[in-house]
Amino acid sequence: MRRLFGTACAVLSAVLLMGAANGAWLSRVSNKDHERVSPFAGKPDQLENAASAGAQIFHNECAKCHGNDAMGIYGRPKLVSGRIAEASDGDLFWMMNNGVPWRGMPPWNMLPEKQRWQVVAYLRALNSAESHAQSPLNEAGSEGASK
Repeated sequence: MRRLFGTACAVLSAVLLMGAANGAWLSRVSNKDHERVSPFAGKPDQLENAASAGAQIFHNECAKCHGNDAMGIYGRPKLVSGRIAEASDGDLFWMMNNGVPWRGMPPWNMLPEKQRWQVVAYLRALNSAESHAQSPLNEAGSEGASK
């Protein structure tokens, strides 16, 4: 009986995590949140610094579940994907603020707003065509996140 219960829990967890990976969370984002734009957008020098700081935050907080390469571990979704690349800045910021706790993604609204936007900048860098060759993750240990 204990083994059956354990197996059932494992299967249920996998199903829930797949739900988070399928992009269903995007339907929860309001139009107002969807249309939000990063404060670093259109400012290349600030965007590069923000992405570097976001890499450090990612390495310290997000890599535990999404992996150092952001390709997902423990059944968590990968963050280098078409879904993430096509999501708006506001969509990604919303996810950081709200998470999907019932699917394993905690809200990260305890991070200062600037740091959440820095992680969004980093996710953008990871998903840009240029960053696939050289990821800011390689520099994550050398720079601190600004607050």
